[in-house]
Amino acid sequence: MSYEMIALLMFSSMMLMMFTGQRVFGAIGCVAAIAAITLWGTGGSDIPFSSAMKLMKWYPLLTLPMFIFMGYILSESKIADDLYKMFHVWMGGIHGGLAIGTIGLMVLVSAMNGLSVAGMAIGATIALPELLRRGYDKRMVTGVVQAGSSLGILVPPSVVLVLYAMIARQPVGQLWLAGVVPGLMMAALFVIYIVVRCRLQPELGPVLPKEERNVPMAEKLRLLSSGLLPLMIFAAMMVPFVKGWTSLVESSAIGAMTAFMVAVLKGRMTRQVFETSVRQTLAISCMFMWIILAALGFGAVFDGLGAVKAISHLFTDEFGLSPWTILILMQLSFLLMGTFLDDTAMLVIVAPLYVPLVGVLGFDLIWYGVLYTITTQIAYMTPPFGYNLFLMRAMAPPEISLQDIYRSIIPFVLIMVVALALVMAFPQIALWLPESIYAR
Repeated sequence: MSYEMIALLMFSSMMLMMFTGQRVFGAIGCVAAIAAITLWGTGGSDIPFSSAMKLMKWYPLLTLPMFIFMGYILSESKIADDLYKMFHVWMGGIHGGLAIGTIGLMVLVSAMNGLSVAGMAIGATIALPELLRRGYDKRMVTGVVQAGSSLGILVPPSVVLVLYAMIARQPVGQLWLAGVVPGLMMAALFVIYIVVRCRLQPELGPVLPKEERNVPMAEKLRLLSSGLLPLMIFAAMMVPFVKGWTSLVESSAIGAMTAFMVAVLKGRMTRQVFETSVRQTLAISCMFMWIILAALGFGAVFDGLGAVKAISHLFTDEFGLSPWTILILMQLSFLLMGTFLDDTAMLVIVAPLYVPLVGVLGFDLIWYGVLYTITTQIAYMTPPFGYNLFLMRAMAPPEISLQDIYRSIIPFVLIMVVALALVMAFPQIALWLPESIYAR
């Protein structure tokens, strides 16, 4: 049997197992282990063992539980609520101001947690009911929350980029820095869209009543300092890392400890908050470690087969496709998979093939990590089965229908496509910051 057929059989077997309801790491790891033993006999059993050892020796993996713990401490202790109060007071006097504030909230929540589901939960439970009560258009604000929450997997500390770094064997710090400018650019495009649309249709984002905006300056400043607290925690964590004073793991520990101390000093560190944060951190960290372990084993089988070179030869020599055409087709396949898979599943399924293929085609793997993440954001919001669509359906108030949710994301998906095109056309949007920092 040819290497191409073996690779095709592995992928089809894995997809079949997943469609039967098996867990992602179980399907991938099972196929990898069976393929290794079938191809190389008892010697193939060394592949899962060496993958486990490689995982245990990967020092930057310690950042994963640290950042997840930091995010849950800040969200469970309701410190994120202060952010929205700040935006409510400071931005309620302009059309669409609360929607713009929601985007700001989502950016800061992303910088606290690194998971899109956290941003969705906070946006749907805190921002969305308040926006609807203030008379904002339900379709616009539903799209705002979904689009803003998707920034969690691009703005550092992105947990998805940690997973990509492990599989692609790239520095986590460079990937995080590469996501900063594209993430802020996308948030800025969302804000520009809200401003323009609310200027053309003021009824979509009404101004808050004057009596609600007449807040004493002392109270405004108190809310400002309280709302900016998570940003200060983020700065305390990232500035030493960017300056080169601490390693990435040390910075993650600083972030987790700072968030914990802030919750204690504000009197919000209850037993329930601590227990929930620890349990969620353990559950998500273990899930990611199992997925990484399975992906490493699957990738090792592909490396042994030489399947990447065979497929590269098939596309470039047999089909005559250019590297850019192949790259665009890969991005389109991510969009297709995003209709029924989440980001981690998409990455570990195709990473053994796509990541080495990107390197063979001559593209930068740091830059491609940002492209993958943006494409995942788009896939999250693409009907019929986009991940964020169903999260929103589960959390949204009864008056928001599934049709409203589907229609709300159209302009934001178009904005994301524009952002993706810009990063593809101008790679320095993603590469400038990591190259500048690491050049020091």
